[in-house]
Amino acid sequence: MTRTILERIADGDQTAVKECMDVYGRLVWSLARRMSKSAADAEDATQEIFLAVWKSAARFDPSMGSEAVFVTTIARHRLIDRLRALKRRPETEQYDEQVHFEPTGETESTGMVEADAAIARRALCQLNPVLREILLLGIVEGLTHAEIATMTGKPLGTVKSHMRRGLIRVRKLVEIAGPDSRAVQP
Repeated sequence: MTRTILERIADGDQTAVKECMDVYGRLVWSLARRMSKSAADAEDATQEIFLAVWKSAARFDPSMGSEAVFVTTIARHRLIDRLRALKRRPETEQYDEQVHFEPTGETESTGMVEADAAIARRALCQLNPVLREILLLGIVEGLTHAEIATMTGKPLGTVKSHMRRGLIRVRKLVEIAGPDSRAVQP
């Protein structure tokens, strides 16, 4: 009797894991893309889904339904959980991966720019080291989220979350510092 992909995964067969991704990857991706805000979210969801399939493979019972139904059910549950979690999270602004500076035609004095830089530097120093590292890699070094994830060994979703939290925290710290903290040089 031929064993199913999921039965082989449950037994620890590494080739079955790859085969499962090859066979069901398009199905999972299409579900994830349909139920996610962006391609990056869909990628994260797809990884979570296949991890859940791998962990749940031992529960698969061919008499209860096909592998495709089993994988689809896990995918659907994971995606619904992600949507519910998003609804519980407060709305935040989306930031581009690349920061672009557009001159406005107005010129600021060098002292104002230096004062703003000092405020931003103090705000960065108040962040925890992990957030500070990710912000510096993204803003100063100009690395993309994916490059930061590779460099730090953190998951892409974690890097994006840390980047967003770090930017929000710096913004709050800069607002707290306010315009009165600028030491304008003549």
